[in-house]
Amino acid sequence: MRIQRNLVAAVILIICLISGGQTAMAQDPWKALEIRPSTLGLDNGFLTFKTGALQLQLVKSSQTVAALNPVSDTQFDFTPHDRLKLRSCDRMYQLGDIDLRLRVEGETEWTKYSTSTKRAPVSVLTVNDDKVLAAADLSATLPAGIPLNVQRYYELIDGHLVLLFKLKNTSDKNVEIGSLGIPMIFNNIMQGKSLEETHAQNVFYDPYIGKDAGYLQVTRLNGHGPALVVVPYGKTPFEAYSPLLDDPTPRGIDFEGFYEWMVHSKAYAENEWKKAEPWNTPTSFTLKPGETTEYGVKFLLADSIKGIESTLIANKRPVVVGVPGYVLPMGTKAKLFLNYDEKVKSLQVEPEGALTLNETVAENDKWKAYQIEGKIWGRARLTITYEDGLSQTINYKVIKAEGDMLKDFGHFLTNEQWYVNKNDPFHRDQSVISYDYETKKQVTQDSRVWISGLSDEGGAGSWLGAMMKELIQPDKAEIDKLQHFVNHTLWGVIQHDEGKQKYGVKKSVYYYAPKEMPAGTYSDSVDHKTWTAWNHEAANDVGRSYNYPHVAAAWWVMYRLSRNHTGLVTEQNWQWYLDHAYQTTMAMINQAPYYVQFGQMEGTVFYLILMDLKAEGWNDKAAIFEKAMKVRADHWDTLQYPFGSEMPWDSTGQEEVYLWSSYFGYTNKAEVTIDAILGYMPTVPNWGYNGSARRYWDFLYGGKLSRIERQLHHYGSGINAIPVLAEYRKKPSDLYLLRVGYGGVMGSVSNITQDGFGPAAFHSFPSTLKIDGLSGDYGPNFFGYAVNISTYIMHDDNLGWLAFGGNLVQKDNWIDVKITNGAKSRVFIAAAGLWLTLDAGTFNTVSYNTTTGAVSVLLDAADKYTPSARLHIKQTANVIGAGTYSLGTAKIRGAYVIALKNSEVKVNLTHHK
Repeated sequence: MRIQRNLVAAVILIICLISGGQTAMAQDPWKALEIRPSTLGLDNGFLTFKTGALQLQLVKSSQTVAALNPVSDTQFDFTPHDRLKLRSCDRMYQLGDIDLRLRVEGETEWTKYSTSTKRAPVSVLTVNDDKVLAAADLSATLPAGIPLNVQRYYELIDGHLVLLFKLKNTSDKNVEIGSLGIPMIFNNIMQGKSLEETHAQNVFYDPYIGKDAGYLQVTRLNGHGPALVVVPYGKTPFEAYSPLLDDPTPRGIDFEGFYEWMVHSKAYAENEWKKAEPWNTPTSFTLKPGETTEYGVKFLLADSIKGIESTLIANKRPVVVGVPGYVLPMGTKAKLFLNYDEKVKSLQVEPEGALTLNETVAENDKWKAYQIEGKIWGRARLTITYEDGLSQTINYKVIKAEGDMLKDFGHFLTNEQWYVNKNDPFHRDQSVISYDYETKKQVTQDSRVWISGLSDEGGAGSWLGAMMKELIQPDKAEIDKLQHFVNHTLWGVIQHDEGKQKYGVKKSVYYYAPKEMPAGTYSDSVDHKTWTAWNHEAANDVGRSYNYPHVAAAWWVMYRLSRNHTGLVTEQNWQWYLDHAYQTTMAMINQAPYYVQFGQMEGTVFYLILMDLKAEGWNDKAAIFEKAMKVRADHWDTLQYPFGSEMPWDSTGQEEVYLWSSYFGYTNKAEVTIDAILGYMPTVPNWGYNGSARRYWDFLYGGKLSRIERQLHHYGSGINAIPVLAEYRKKPSDLYLLRVGYGGVMGSVSNITQDGFGPAAFHSFPSTLKIDGLSGDYGPNFFGYAVNISTYIMHDDNLGWLAFGGNLVQKDNWIDVKITNGAKSRVFIAAAGLWLTLDAGTFNTVSYNTTTGAVSVLLDAADKYTPSARLHIKQTANVIGAGTYSLGTAKIRGAYVIALKNSEVKVNLTHHK
């Protein structure tokens, strides 16, 4: 099975490389490197140093880093030491290199200089300073005529390794440093490795692009410690984060590429990045003749990923915590907590008025607290200047109030993206079709046929998003359109034989078959001469399991709307929809057996379907369904890292692996899964990266701007937030889990535009920094939001009482939280381990008494389609002394039924101590 998987991976890698505009070797792109001459001087040996908690190895000739190991585990290397020989030729960046763009006074153009371009042995410097481990003059590996002398030092300062550069102006004119980049070369190359090997050997790294307070965190794929944290040394702001696209290391689906820490970026901002809105204001620095300046980074080691912030605090670095994060819905009162020894000198908001801040208090006076609100839609930057001159930036995204955002999203999907064409030869009439936001046109043809073919993630994404929107904010007019789509158009996506109860989900209803179709069917402007332009037979293939959850979710949503509301769904009854959800799931098991061995994105829907089969008393079908799922979970339990996929590495299967592992009692495997998720899903003070699960190849398959690139809030954010928040509800004192999970769930809607368009993801390259133009595979992201968005109420010993997804007011012993999230149907009270969910109706306010443990809820008034609320009360964590809760009303399918009125209804839960 592994042989087959690796063959598939190899084919996909080559395809990705070609699609990305790079030259791929026929079999192995690394073969091209083997014939390049090694210039790093590896034959001259190495230098090894112990630097506190890290062991440093340098290449003797170049004094670049050959290895960087934690002393506690010297078998593990943060750098790609295993590829050092292959990557020892010119233009291959190493940790220890420097990139510059300079302009001498009187010149108008920038000149690029890099120590990686042409290798030569560096000149060793003799320094009589015990803190200096190694030092070199880099002139030999820089072009002749550079107006600066560049020296590099490795030092041990206060027990920590420091990489320091000293730049001296050797000319008789002013020299402007228009860009200065320090390549961050760590081992994220996974090519040719098994999942076991990658989780043991590889890392991911994510930036906090926060100027003087910025840092880079380097985390192991298995999610275990230690974690490496790179911070500024001296005045070395983290101004921008740039991909090293000129490094010839082959990029693809198993290597995202390397990046560099940009201290200055003005030269790029004036050229390659001039059309983008940067995270920070681009700067340069001018050196006068004979003047010297220094830039450096320090390497810290945290014992765990969760310990990164405490490590920063221990090393007197600024730490901030945003609650509920850095995506701010209008009308939500968020908080910002700062921990730094210096006082705040000033706060600046750009654009002016986009944010308001009011000082408040935290529980621990080591933290400074502000209440913060978003006032102007769009990106906003907060700059905090401290008394010592340190400047810190935090990038926020202000979005509409979540309810308004959902209305816009639903309207856009069922209007601008609603496709009507009774003569469509591919039978897509009456559907939500893909959309190009840049041209403001529906996408009826694309060389990647699934994009316009209503299936696979890139084509099903839009109609899936439309369906899931109705789950949490039903709209009768939209549902009327969508039930027609589900009952008629969606059948075109499904191969079915009603008599034999045989179903299968096609890969695409659009295909390229010019000999079968009338002349003029295909536009000459679309290139159909690629592998992605499937013919009719390939488009009809039902063997890709990942297509089935989308269809199952559509049936399931219609079931829930029909079952829990009155008059919203009229074409079929709830039994019909639930049965079709069941049949689709079983069809996946039978028709797509190979890929079923892997966790599916949106696999949560299968769990939800099973719970409803049981609630309805459909015990025979529930037993068959559950048995099929347990076979999969049993298989995962035999694997060390059960995160296989159609890709060599993936971040989508973890959602379902965690869910079924937890359900069937495979606790160890659930913990392995959560650890792995935390390895690729950070929490940092930037809305784009906070909770953004690692994805970097899906712009090839679902984007308009097609390239290998770290995607910000691709659907990995929404679906990975599901297991993280589920784990938090089991561990309600773990604020880190809540921050990561809520960052992901809010990240999933952060890119929706003011008028309601949902894009594939946000482009992280500093040359772009904007949403992608296609709707693409956004649907699974919104699925994660729809089934997971909740309000969380908790108390933290340092920060005090907190609300994620609501506005909290504390009065005496009562904590009142006005619900502001988009669904308004789920609330978790951490102090009681109490999980309140509504099948129908919405929460207005939830109150908790901190002394007695009493809980009351205020429900919104009835509407035409929702005469009663249906409340589930569950305790997901064993909180000592919390007691239990119930309600003295009748139950239907496990939910308490509460009659609603024309005004709000208050309900007091019965508390059993």
